[in-house]
Amino acid sequence: MNVLIADDEPDMLKILKVYFEREGYTVFLAADGEEALDLFYTHRVDLAILDWMMPGMSGLLVCKEMKSKSDIKVLMLTAKSEDEDELTALTGGADEYVKKPFYPQVLLARAKKLLKLEYSITFADIRLDLTAKKIYKKEEDLYATKTEYELLRCFLNNKGRILTRKQLLDLVWGFDYFGEERTVDTHVRRLREKIGESYIKTHRGIGYSLEEIHE
Repeated sequence: MNVLIADDEPDMLKILKVYFEREGYTVFLAADGEEALDLFYTHRVDLAILDWMMPGMSGLLVCKEMKSKSDIKVLMLTAKSEDEDELTALTGGADEYVKKPFYPQVLLARAKKLLKLEYSITFADIRLDLTAKKIYKKEEDLYATKTEYELLRCFLNNKGRILTRKQLLDLVWGFDYFGEERTVDTHVRRLREKIGESYIKTHRGIGYSLEEIHE
């Protein structure tokens, strides 16, 4: 799991980096909003922890842009204590809100809860193992590639929603990928061969969606 932490307090960044890395997370650090977005656009990030009051671009604006581009989880840090500030953060797209000062262990627990680390996601007879990064069908290992795993994870996080090829490229391959959009079709076809043809629906001229199958 990749975590991006943005705060203009260097000591805060150092402390949180130690705590999260001890738990096995890959951590990216940013000192302001612009740097946070640069990291977001060049790395796959599962969770962003953003300080609200940063120089230049605020954490709230960073949150809104990230949310408009991906399904990333965002936890907002702030010294603000008014209830309306919490409401502003949550309505602005943040998934969680933690007031300063806080205990790092508490923040870590909130982050784990936000990422829903049950370690697996199930859909029909398909199970996605988030720890081993494997796909199982009826508990049989499908020996999926890294791309197939990330593609299915993306579909599961956006179940029932149509995703364009461009959106899939950004979410799975990364914003810095400049290959052909048709590569998505190839990987979707291979994923279908493994999990079953009926789960991923094609929307001609638009993209794909993962749909529940009702007998």
